[in-house]
Amino acid sequence: EVKLVESGGGLVQAGGSLRLSCVATGFTFDDHAIGWFRQAPGKEREAVSCINSNYGSERYEDSVKGRFTISSDNAKNTVYLQMNSLKPEDTAVYYCAAEIGDCPLGSVDYWGKGTLVTVSS
Repeated sequence: EVKLVESGGGLVQAGGSLRLSCVATGFTFDDHAIGWFRQAPGKEREAVSCINSNYGSERYEDSVKGRFTISSDNAKNTVYLQMNSLKPEDTAVYYCAAEIGDCPLGSVDYWGKGTLVTVSS
């Protein structure tokens, strides 16, 4: 069974940091781009970041550039999203996603169930 399992969400004050993790099982990790989406209640889902280390690809949505960093540990089939200088507008459920090929994520093959990030002001 293909699974993407997110963790690391929580409640943090504005200006604080969190690190999200996504552990992938059931598919060939190295063949896929792995990324993060987020969705706040009543708002559309948006792409946040994407990585494919085989292609040297890293992409970030404009609002998180300079604050978020995506990385991967292929030996652990894990992707991380380090989030610094968090803002209240970053509050959302964050979803891990995977797609065969390179970034960007245009036709997602697999989704995680999400982890909630809440940033207070």
